Amino acid sequence: MVVATLIMGIAVVGLLSAISGATRNAAHLRDYDRVVQMARFRMNELLVNQQLPRNVMLQGLFDPAMAGGLEAGWQAQLTTFEMPPYPAPGQLALEQIRMEVWWMSGSDRRTLALESLRRKVLRSDDIPPVIQ
Repeated sequence: MVVATLIMGIAVVGLLSAISGATRNAAHLRDYDRVVQMARFRMNELLVNQQLPRNVMLQGLFDPAMAGGLEAGWQAQLTTFEMPPYPAPGQLALEQIRMEVWWMSGSDRRTLALESLRRKVLRSDDIPPVIQ
């Protein structure tokens, strides 16, 4: 009887340990999934905003209500990715948006990086001066 109780106790402790680890992993995955959704939303907002300043670091915090209580934020920068060899107004160029999203998981700061490209029709003020 004592041996059976001991074996049962060890099995219960092992099961509770596994359940605790699974619950902790599920919480991490839930936070990660929430951050990915917020990052996609912010990246889409940046992609459609044609008034973004180039080569300037933009940053902000996510609303804690939207983040499920997580402390989270982002920073992004728009840069010229590729231009034609002889740029002229009306031609197409590529711009790159690099964004890093961060969130606090306990006392650890976790990050997620995203990049995206978008087309831009060049205007005269987008073309760098020619150096001779």
